[in-house]
Amino acid sequence: MQRHLKILEYALSSLLRRKYKNISLVVVYTLTIAVLASILFLTHALKYEASRVLSTAPDLVVQKMAAGRHELIPSAYGETIEKIRGVKEVTPRYWGYYYDALTHANYTLLGVDGSDAGALLPGLHLIEGSLPSASGQSAVGAGVAEARNVDTGKELILIDSANTGTVFEITGLFTAPSSLITHDLIVFTKEDLVQFFNFPSGSATDIAVEVYNEREVPTVAAKIKQALPDTRPITKGEIVRTYDAVFNWRSGMMLTIFSSALIAFCILAWDKATGISAEEKREIGILKAIGWDTADVLALKFWEGIALSLTSFLLGIIIAYLHVFVFGAAVLAPVIKGWSVLFPPFRLTPSLDLYQIFVMAFLTIAPYVASTIIPSWKAAVTDPESVMRM
Repeated sequence: MQRHLKILEYALSSLLRRKYKNISLVVVYTLTIAVLASILFLTHALKYEASRVLSTAPDLVVQKMAAGRHELIPSAYGETIEKIRGVKEVTPRYWGYYYDALTHANYTLLGVDGSDAGALLPGLHLIEGSLPSASGQSAVGAGVAEARNVDTGKELILIDSANTGTVFEITGLFTAPSSLITHDLIVFTKEDLVQFFNFPSGSATDIAVEVYNEREVPTVAAKIKQALPDTRPITKGEIVRTYDAVFNWRSGMMLTIFSSALIAFCILAWDKATGISAEEKREIGILKAIGWDTADVLALKFWEGIALSLTSFLLGIIIAYLHVFVFGAAVLAPVIKGWSVLFPPFRLTPSLDLYQIFVMAFLTIAPYVASTIIPSWKAAVTDPESVMRM
């Protein structure tokens, strides 16, 4: 142990003697790791947020289709769905999107009443106040309150479908473990939402269906499709797979784009590591001449490679973490999240996949250390006098 500490001390002093060459290598190495880690961190964080959102999603969502597009569904369809064996609960949902020209963000508007508030808003925690219980009241998510600079007791003015300004009193402010659930959410009474969007009487946005036995969900979905041919039942599993596919595709696209940068770094690292200068060869020859054996020289190069690559790797990981979870992934977010989603700005919940970090460390540190040791081994097994004459 003492021997390796002494060799490590000598390795660090050796790296400092060639500081300009090594600093340039650390900068490129760090930036490469930071870009790759940012993509992986952002993708994993978004998938983690999506999984938390979908954990409270209904087993089935039934939409009405017309000409291949989603349209409002008659609430009476719920009575037909309730009669299917295995169905536990049927809840028509009233919601829609609203583009806010003041904040340039899309909000989700949801209508609830006292009986279905808990089912439609699982995991919601009121910070203060209460959910709307009368016409003209609303409750807003923390992100909306921040974006519109409003609070409980103040007024919220929105433009309805008739292009008329509608005033709502804010009675509650809420949040949730995942920002994606409530950050853009505004809750009204069901009657206010129907009037705001001018829904036809007896229509809902879609119908949420809970099933007693999770394994019977595909069977219930098939029976709904058979009983109501103009509907599209979507299972929770299909939504989860869709989110995974979308985020994996986008992160894969980004990794493909930056793979050229990774290849360029590998070429640079290989050139820097294998191109032992005459000074380094002379140093190896001197060390052999004063009594160092080949194992000591290889240990020296091993610790040099570990010190340089591990420092760069940790710096890259720290930069990626700050970029994604502190600064909101300003560089990559528009590509990974998608251009059509305009949430109010929200901070991702820090979530790291240690397996991804270990794999990335192995694929970047191990090749660099190997490319450092192999050429040094060739010089170390050569006669010291011959090496010093090179």
